[in-house]
Amino acid sequence: MSSTATPTRGRFRGGAGLGLVAWLAGIVFFLPIAWMALTSFHSEADAATNPPSFGAALTLDGYREFFGAGGGASPWPSLINSTVASVVSTLLVLLLALPAAYALSIRPVRKWTDVLFFFLSTKMLPVVAGLLPIYLFAKNAGMLDNIWLLVLLYTSMNLPIAVWMMHSFLAEVPVAVIEAAQIDGARLPTVLTRVVAPIALPGIAATALICFIFSWNELLFARVLTGVVAETAPVFLTGFITSQGLFLAKVCAASLVISLPVLAAGFAAQDKLVQGLSLGAVK
Repeated sequence: MSSTATPTRGRFRGGAGLGLVAWLAGIVFFLPIAWMALTSFHSEADAATNPPSFGAALTLDGYREFFGAGGGASPWPSLINSTVASVVSTLLVLLLALPAAYALSIRPVRKWTDVLFFFLSTKMLPVVAGLLPIYLFAKNAGMLDNIWLLVLLYTSMNLPIAVWMMHSFLAEVPVAVIEAAQIDGARLPTVLTRVVAPIALPGIAATALICFIFSWNELLFARVLTGVVAETAPVFLTGFITSQGLFLAKVCAASLVISLPVLAAGFAAQDKLVQGLSLGAVK
């Protein structure tokens, strides 16, 4: 009786300990976000105090200034530009990555491992190393300060990682299901959209979310290649940081607002994201 209870009690204590560590890790990661949110509701004078004043009066001045109530620029054009660049580039990545991953997993080409390594090797080049050639190309092509240039760049930047991720997801699709659809006369577009895509939907959702986050947060190319017309939200955010005056509360308010689309997308797709990130992890 006691020999049976001891292992059970030990496993219970081990599970409780891991749960406690997970909660502590979650709190540690959440604290900076909570601090930023609290600071965004303080006045600039209270936000600049060190250590921070947790009991200071709350105000919406930071959000009012971010949305241009004080005579500043409106953030809506930048938010729309970020939305267009992120959503369109993510859709293009999915359209291109799905057939590529299908060819490398379900219908593997010769030396498919070399192909995957080539895709991954394109991410090894430092982004800043390609900044000057891309800038010169955009200048000569008359595409500076053009949102569609960012769409093209974000698509090419996210495509390798998308193919790499979706290769693992599509490898879990049963080949018998695909062969049955082909016997029924389904062509490749039908197989991809009506057979492969529904089965691998969690993986596709995870890939789409990661590509969306990468595009939304990208700053370097947007900072160099855009001006006023195609300015994105991260570039607009950097405009609040100045060498004169207090700006901490306004920057925290702007950061929180700009982060909301990513947080909302992650929350809405959290079940698909967990399934997709675990799909294909264990063969």
